[in-house]
Amino acid sequence: MIKRMLALDGVMAVVLFRDDGAFLEGYGLIDESLMKEMASFAHDYKRLVQSNADQLSMFTQISAWTPPKGWIVRGRKYTVCSFGNLVSLATNDEANLNEIMAELSDLASY
Repeated sequence: MIKRMLALDGVMAVVLFRDDGAFLEGYGLIDESLMKEMASFAHDYKRLVQSNADQLSMFTQISAWTPPKGWIVRGRKYTVCSFGNLVSLATNDEANLNEIMAELSDLASY
């Protein structure tokens, strides 16, 4: 089911990981070892974003900050997008991040 992400322009890989960061499945134009690294990175970054949102919520007394639903990290050539336990790698010059995040959101709800 997550393979449909590859139909979006610029998406190079999509990975599903468990709550502990373990790789479950992945598809795309990169090696499985890199997909496993993507899963680990996404898990760690998700926890970092969650802790920052928790602190912001605690200091502002506004609960709307947490839980964060997704995040994007943009590099010079590639962007990593994540929502729930899904993460994708996309090229900056071809990808539409709004489409990618919408599709990730939809897939994460299953």
